[in-house]
Amino acid sequence: MGTGTNYLFCGPEIGERQDAVSTLRKGIAKSYGTLPEETSFYVGETPLSDLVSILRNGSLFSSARLFLIKNADQLKKKEEVDLLVSYLNAPQDDTTLICVSDEISVDKRLDAAFPRENKRIFWELFENRKTEWIAGFFRREGFQITDDGIETILELVENNTDALKRECGRLILFLEKGAPVTQEIVEKWLAHTREESAFTLFSRIAEGDLERAIETLHTLLGSKESPQAILAGLNWCFHRLYDYLDLVQRGPVSELDLKKIGLASKKAQRDYQQAAKRYTLSAVRHVIGLLADQDVRLRALGSAPEAITMDIFIYKIISILQYT
Repeated sequence: MGTGTNYLFCGPEIGERQDAVSTLRKGIAKSYGTLPEETSFYVGETPLSDLVSILRNGSLFSSARLFLIKNADQLKKKEEVDLLVSYLNAPQDDTTLICVSDEISVDKRLDAAFPRENKRIFWELFENRKTEWIAGFFRREGFQITDDGIETILELVENNTDALKRECGRLILFLEKGAPVTQEIVEKWLAHTREESAFTLFSRIAEGDLERAIETLHTLLGSKESPQAILAGLNWCFHRLYDYLDLVQRGPVSELDLKKIGLASKKAQRDYQQAAKRYTLSAVRHVIGLLADQDVRLRALGSAPEAITMDIFIYKIISILQYT
């Protein structure tokens, strides 16, 4: 390659985004004949001056390096943006840098420093594409899944292809070859073996039930679910809540409208109707900001105080409607 390359990958479709990173990784390996030395940073966890210093120093042990800067949307301070832009304008040879964000955009000054051809937004899949993805997954594995089976998976699993791949892969371990994958089978093996999730936690939050929300949180943490995964699930739910509140404000809402924003199941619709009684659009925007801040805070603190800080966080977002 000879010169450094910079990429900006934004958007909530984690699975396709990870596939794009994997494609770049394989391209680097093919060019150099070996996998690159790979490092990930989270904005807010490592001082940006240290991060840029590491980027500018070549590796002693590898001929190629791959750096990922995650939560890039959190880069807002002028001095930090300017510092990273200065590196992007003169990248280190043999270093590939990928800035990653679950949001669809970053600071405009940062965005402008990436070549247009190296910027991608990974949009959340439309409902029909999620349906096709699930049907295709089971077909490739030698199974046929029914329409109600697909709808049940979409109700139980976080709606990005990374989560779908993980949970569908787990589900096929329990299936009999030749038997159709129905709603009953999905509920038996996914719902019953995964009784609590970020979605059930959101249901408790939507109800304003602090005691049950904390209980669900502790069940998840006790089952080794990472706080970051819980926050990612809640982030998805609150983005859907924002879309739902926006729809309601515009006028009558149809079933098609709800399906377009990922709320096809009756249970999901009941949850969001309940949450809409407690949260305004401004409150949801505030919660989404708090979710990003909490993710950074947890990574900075380490694992020891996870349960306590998450308890406080859940209390904060259940109580937030009182102040917005």
